[in-house]
This record gives sequence, structure tokens and C-alpha cells, in this order.
Amino acid sequence: MEGHMRGMMAVLERDVSATIIPSGDRVVLPEGAELRVTQTLGGNITVQDPYGQLFRIDEKDGGALGEEYAPKEKAAGDLSEFNEEQVWEQLRTVYDPEIPVNIVELGLVYACKAEPLPEGGQRVDIQMTLTAPGCGMGPVLVEDVRTKVGSVPGVAETRVELVWDPPWGQERMSDVARLQLGWM
Repeated sequence: MEGHMRGMMAVLERDVSATIIPSGDRVVLPEGAELRVTQTLGGNITVQDPYGQLFRIDEKDGGALGEEYAPKEKAAGDLSEFNEEQVWEQLRTVYDPEIPVNIVELGLVYACKAEPLPEGGQRVDIQMTLTAPGCGMGPVLVEDVRTKVGSVPGVAETRVELVWDPPWGQERMSDVARLQLGWM
């Protein structure tokens, strides 16, 4: 489900836990709620209720919106396989739920370093920031990074640190991000 399905209407088939955007507060959306799907990038789903409030539904609960939003099976790897480019590929699947650009192109990832562990596998340390320090979605994005990088074959441990120095600015965005947002 790596798509961008703007405007599709869906009705929840069961109660589902969701995150309010941008506060980051958790709520339960009730079965039967009619929602407009605004973004499906990176696996998670951003929906809007009839009053205009945005919510993020985690990938694992996507099936509550219908079969087309159900999560796809992912192959598991062993600790001996490791390719750092796969870490970057996973980072490129993490999206701010309000901006249709991944965190790498937005310039939110400041550092990514892999280090072999004595017991096998790699520990991946990531330093990242947010577009705004008070963003309630920060913990959600950090957990997305931790989960997605942790799914890379050979990764035994993932540490994600939010940093604020240097502060993020639009100049950190790639040309790809600027094009996607119509700023070039």
C-alpha cells in the first residue's frame, strides 16, 4: 500500500485507535465512522472526519478501513544480512502525516550510523529532528523510524534520538522535496 490515495471515502468496519494530528493525542474512532483518506504514504493512513479533523491510523489497523488498506506481509531476515542502504530505504518510507514528503527528503534525518554488536547484528543509531519542536507527532514519527529500521534484515537494535540543534529549516529540504511541494 505505497500509494497516495487522496479523497477516497471509507467507513470504519470496527473501532480503531488513532492519533490526532497534530497534537499526537490518542483516541478511538468508532465503527461506522465515515472518513476521507487523505494520505497513505509509508503504510500509515491519514484520514479526515466530516469536521475537518485529521487522524493517523497505524498501518496494522488499516484493514478497518477496508481490504485495500490492510497491511501487506513483510519478509523477515536474519541478523547476518545487513545492508545500510536498506536502512535508508526504510527511512524514506516514514512520512509526516501532514506533508506528502518523506523525512529523508524533508531533511529531518541528521545522522544514521550502524555499528556491529558483539552478539551479532547491527545497532543503528539515528539522530533526527522535527519541522517544529512542539509537534505532537514527534513521538509517533520516532516510533515509526524505530519500527521500520528495526525491520531491516541484520538490525538487532535501533536507537532514535530527537535533536534540536541545529534547528530544522526549509534549506535542509532536498530538491526532490521542494519539487514535490511546488517550491521550485
